[in-house]
Amino acid sequence: MDTQGLGTRTARPPSVESSNPTEEAEIVKTRFALMLTFVVLVVGIASPAFAQEPTAAAPPASVELVRWSIITAGFALAIAASFGALSQAKGLSAAVEGIARNPAAANDIRGNLILGLVLIESLVIYVLLVSLILFFVKPFNG
Repeated sequence: MDTQGLGTRTARPPSVESSNPTEEAEIVKTRFALMLTFVVLVVGIASPAFAQEPTAAAPPASVELVRWSIITAGFALAIAASFGALSQAKGLSAAVEGIARNPAAANDIRGNLILGLVLIESLVIYVLLVSLILFFVKPFNG
C-alpha cells in the first residue's frame, strides 16, 4: 500500500498570507465601531461650542406645544413598552428552549437571560424618565 501522498501538505510560500473571511469581518466591525464611537465623541464635545446663548426674555411655551409634548411622550412610552415586552418574551422563549435542549447549561443561560432582561427593562425605564420630564417640565421655557 502506497502512503506517499497521505498526510502531507503542500506548504504555502511565506509571502502569501492566509486570510480568514471571519477574521476580516471582525476587524471591519471593530474598526467601524471605533470610528462610530470617535465620531459620536467628537460631535458630543464640539456641540457645546456651537450652542446658542439663552436669551433673557424667552417666550412662554404655547399650550399647543405642551399638548404635543405630552402626546409624543405618551406614544414614546407606549412604543418602548410594547417593543420591550416583545423582546423580553423572545429572550425568555429562547432561554427556555436552550435550557430544554441542554439542561447542564441552565445556570449560564439563566445568568445571561437575567442580564439581558435587565438591560431591556432599563431602556424602557429611560423612556419613562424622558416621558415624565416631558409631562412635568414645560418644554422650551427657560
